[in-house]
Amino acid sequence: MTEVGAVAARTTAVKSVARPALPIGEVDLTRAEARGTGVPEFDRVLGGGLVRGAVVLVAGEPGIGKSTLLLDVAGRAARGGEPGHERRVLYVSGEESAAQVRSRAERIEAMARTLFLASETDLATVLGQVEQVEPELLIVDSVQTISSAEVEGAAGNVSQVREVAASIIATAKSRGIATLLVGHVTKDGSIAGPRVLEHLVDVVVQFEGDRHSRLRLVRAVKNRYGPTDEVGCFDLSDVGITGLADPSGLFLSNRTAAVPGTCVTVTLEGRRPLVTEVQALVDQSEVPNPRRATSGLDSARVGMILAVLGTRARAPIGRKDVFASTVGGVRITEPAADLAITLALASAINDQPLPEGTVAFGEVGLAGELRPVTGAHRRLAEASRLGFTTAIVPPGVVGGGPVPDGLRVIEVSSVLEAVQVSAGVAAH
Repeated sequence: MTEVGAVAARTTAVKSVARPALPIGEVDLTRAEARGTGVPEFDRVLGGGLVRGAVVLVAGEPGIGKSTLLLDVAGRAARGGEPGHERRVLYVSGEESAAQVRSRAERIEAMARTLFLASETDLATVLGQVEQVEPELLIVDSVQTISSAEVEGAAGNVSQVREVAASIIATAKSRGIATLLVGHVTKDGSIAGPRVLEHLVDVVVQFEGDRHSRLRLVRAVKNRYGPTDEVGCFDLSDVGITGLADPSGLFLSNRTAAVPGTCVTVTLEGRRPLVTEVQALVDQSEVPNPRRATSGLDSARVGMILAVLGTRARAPIGRKDVFASTVGGVRITEPAADLAITLALASAINDQPLPEGTVAFGEVGLAGELRPVTGAHRRLAEASRLGFTTAIVPPGVVGGGPVPDGLRVIEVSSVLEAVQVSAGVAAH
């Protein structure tokens, strides 16, 4: 018998249908409605709040503040993310004792009557706690510390993480429990554990920031219930974590004026404009292969911009060590920051600062041309609101809409022109 014939000969037992298929118009949308957590910046990233039965993976480096954020979410949700609506919340910690979690909850004012704590590392016990407490929100910190007796190996290995996550997700879906799973990331920034973990959950959010800085960002990289281009901003301090409705001020705090190698840009994270600073340092190299290092920026894109500067603007970049970074641990990925990176590098090479009050944004092409970016007028409005007086931008921005009062907009068409104009602006 052929393989196809063998497959055809086999029959699959038909099960009785517990939940019959429904016409699409009769499907109940109640479970798909998002409910706020009481932390607006977190809700912004989630698309309005948590959906019943939704499983969210919160990933970030150890010690960056994930536990503090989620304990704050737990306390606020338990007290009622929405007025008059208390919720039963179960916070399971596999890394700290219940006493340690309570101590931190008191410090950050996350205490609540309906917040339940459990310090467990055994999967069966965790599921038993869920059955006993019957929470509306479950938080597991972290999925890598929980293990199943039915799977060989230590907690955190691929098989254990897959089994633990699958069991918790199945429970969350069947009981309609919104669930937050904490996951660690590896040195290269990817989520530790099996790749399938990201496919099992409904939402994946990345918790980012420099551990030596107060600023923290939460980004959605996958979201079945909302957008994936939003970012939440937080200020992490000794007394807890606070959402930042207007984070640009923190990005620019303690900024030193008139220093070579710095340029301010305006990026768009979803619908939110963020003003941040790009810094560059260029020095004569003492080794045959000059060092090129970046932080918060795409190293390949910085390398491309250096090549464009050297070729199209005749900048002396050979035999130079180059360092480029963002301020405050911000990670910039959009090409709109290209022009600011270019001007920061040119300023460092020429040892000539840009004047105070200047911002720049625009995409740089390999031919040295400048290309327009989306949301130009939202960027200009944010720069003007924060007191900036000059904006260096690609062509076509001025004719695309009104320019804020008090903001001088200079359109440039190439990298060479941008460098020359910025030097001329600085000279005045």
